Amino acid sequence: MLGLGSVEIALAFWLSVAATVLCVVYGIVNWNNKGTDKTGGGNS
Repeated sequence: MLGLGSVEIALAFWLSVAATVLCVVYGIVNWNNKGTDKTGGGNS
């Protein structure tokens, strides 16, 4: 399969590529979200 040796190796390769793409898309979508400050320090 695509010169990757076996189905298991190809599956691991494509799953890691898919996880990378999903993480990058998630990061881009949530780039400017403020969220909540959970540090507990500073003025309250």
